Amino acid sequence: MKHSQAKGWGLLAPTIIVLFVMGMIPFFSVIYYSVMKYSVYAKPGQNLVFTGLNNFRKLVFDAEFMTSVGRGLLFVVSTCTLELLLGLGLAILLTTHFWGKGVVRTILTLPLAVAPITIGSIWVLMTNLDMGPIPYFLKKLGIDYNIGEYGGQAFWTTILVDIWHWTPFMALTLLAGLTTLPKDPFESAEVDGATKFQVFRHLTLPMLTPVIVTSLFIRVMDTLRIFDEVWMLTSGGPGSATRYASIHVVRMNIRQKDYGYGASMSIFLLYLSIVLCWLLLNIVQKIRKETTL
Repeated sequence: MKHSQAKGWGLLAPTIIVLFVMGMIPFFSVIYYSVMKYSVYAKPGQNLVFTGLNNFRKLVFDAEFMTSVGRGLLFVVSTCTLELLLGLGLAILLTTHFWGKGVVRTILTLPLAVAPITIGSIWVLMTNLDMGPIPYFLKKLGIDYNIGEYGGQAFWTTILVDIWHWTPFMALTLLAGLTTLPKDPFESAEVDGATKFQVFRHLTLPMLTPVIVTSLFIRVMDTLRIFDEVWMLTSGGPGSATRYASIHVVRMNIRQKDYGYGASMSIFLLYLSIVLCWLLLNIVQKIRKETTL
C-alpha cells in the first residue's frame, strides 16, 4: 500500500512542481509587489519602497479604476445572461431529432477550438470599415457602424464577440446535463397530461439548476479576466467604453509603469473573483441539499 502511494506521489510530482512554479511563485510575487511602490521611473535605490496597504487605499478612491470594475461587472452580467439563455435554447434544440444534428454539434465546437487572440483578429476584420461585412450590411440598412467612434457600439460588439465564442460551451455543457436527467419523472408527467412548458418549469429547470450554476461559475471566472479579444478589437476604446478592469490594469501598467499599484489592482480583482465564485458555489451547494431531501 505504501509503495503504491509513493508511486502515485512520484507520478504527480512533475505536475505539482509545474503548478507551483507557474502558479504559486507568481502569485506570491504579486502579493509582494502589491505592498511596494515599484516604479521604473524612480531613481535607482528608490524604485522599490515598502508602502504597506497604501496601494489598496489608493485604488479604493481611484474613480477610474472603480468605473472599469463596474463596467466589467456589467459586461459579465450581460454576456453570461445572454449566453445562458442562448445556450439553453440550443441545448434543448439538440435534444430533439432532426436532419444534420451531428453537423450542427460539430459546428458548435469550432469556436471553442480557436484561441481568444485569433477570435479578436477575426472580429477586427469583420468590423473593418473598408472591407468588413458587418459595417457593409449595416450601412445598407442605414446604420452608421463604427466601433472606433461610438462607445455604445464598441461595448455591445465586445459582448457579441464573447457570445459568439462561448455560447457553444454553455450549449454543450447544458446538453450534457439534459441527457443525464432521469426519464421516469418526465414519463410520469406525460402520463398525467402536463404540458411541455409545465414539464420544463417544474422538472427540467429545477433538476438542471446545478449544471446551470456550475456553467455560470466557469463563465464568470473567464469573463472577469477577459483580455485578448477586447484588446485586439478595441484596446479598451473608444475612450474608456470597453476598458474593463483587466484591460484597465494592463493599460495603466504600460502607461505609468507603476507595477506596485498594478499588482494591488490584480489582487483586488482576484478577491472579487473569489467572492463571486464563493457566492455561486454556495448556491450550488444549497440547491444540491434541497434536491437530495
